[in-house]
Amino acid sequence: MRMKLHWSPRSPFVRKVMIVAHELGLADRLDCVRTVAATTQPHETLMKDNPLSKLPTLVLADGTVIYDSPVICEYFDSLHDGPKLFPATMPERLTVLRWQALGDGMLDFLLLWRNELTRPAQSEPHLNSYRIKRGKTLESLEAEAATLERMPYSVGHIAVGVALSYIDFRFEGDPWRQQHPKLASWHKAIAARPSFKLTEAVDDS
Repeated sequence: MRMKLHWSPRSPFVRKVMIVAHELGLADRLDCVRTVAATTQPHETLMKDNPLSKLPTLVLADGTVIYDSPVICEYFDSLHDGPKLFPATMPERLTVLRWQALGDGMLDFLLLWRNELTRPAQSEPHLNSYRIKRGKTLESLEAEAATLERMPYSVGHIAVGVALSYIDFRFEGDPWRQQHPKLASWHKAIAARPSFKLTEAVDDS
């Protein structure tokens, strides 16, 4: 059955959902509708499906609406009988969900950081807060790089991989790889997966 996805080629949360769709063989069932969901301008058509005017938003054939990315990803994972991206049992499930929260949370402050950098009058306290969060998050992930390599591929790996790739996309020249070599090596491997290659971010603004 066909599914409609409110979509943008530059949204990291949309990319996360699309990576999951490619990994699970569901991408060809999606009708991707280009939707501009600007922070300062709610999208009237999108709000008919999602009152938050946020991407990604998935609409099933029967009209059921699903959002946001963690919920859509887990729904996709329910549509197949292969190895699951969301482990069913603890403690693996808890670790994967924490990684997903860490990757998504990293994207949250990276998006806020980029928005702040575009403001005519920037707030140094906010910018400093984002710098500190960046440093501590990358430091934490560097310490877990060996565990990321060891554990089976999951939605947590995808969320972290997308967040690191977003640094490259929007913060060109950030030296995070030099400062976190184990994490950089792990990211190089995950970014080479076909699902990541097929969904590379594009700024079409």
